[in-house]
Amino acid sequence: MRLDQRLIAKMITPGTRVLDIGSGDGTLIDHLFRTRECDARGIEIDMGEVTRSVAHGLPVVHGDADHDLAHYPDNSFDYVVLQRTLQAVERPREVLRQMLRIGRYAIVSFPNFGHWEMRLKLLFSGRMPNTAVWHTPWYATPNIHPCTIRDFLALCDEDGYRVHEWMAIDEEGDRAPWRRSIRLANLFGEQALFRLGKGR
Repeated sequence: MRLDQRLIAKMITPGTRVLDIGSGDGTLIDHLFRTRECDARGIEIDMGEVTRSVAHGLPVVHGDADHDLAHYPDNSFDYVVLQRTLQAVERPREVLRQMLRIGRYAIVSFPNFGHWEMRLKLLFSGRMPNTAVWHTPWYATPNIHPCTIRDFLALCDEDGYRVHEWMAIDEEGDRAPWRRSIRLANLFGEQALFRLGKGR
């Protein structure tokens, strides 16, 4: 289980209803079932991953965050999770809006394009950087809307979302130096995790 998934699970209250968008092979859903006793289900665009999840008895359906969230009723879930997918959806702002329409909280994780390594590689090579987190070439990447932590916070402020909890981490899980500084988090955090709610 990835580090960001373990941290996401800790943000979720046991026994709650959870929708995991971009659930992949269902690892997070399975973990939430077993350790948090959550009513967790998923939506996944890759049919191969859906098949694998269903074969393991996990409630995952084939679907697309950009188009299928509109079919869910208001307040259907306590938490709606979008793990490492925000930068790959066509309309991230609308996806966030739908998440907070159908869920009480939205939990979002994404790779931080403002990380120092990205900045230096772009500055010195003049080319789109490749790192452990951003590892596909620009012409093949599914990541069409890369953003920084500061970009995401600006969007939350613009759309009136309340940030209940946030953290920036690197792939090894170190986050202590950046816990309270957005400027340092934006520079040193490889990934960001946010728990959002409606209103201020």
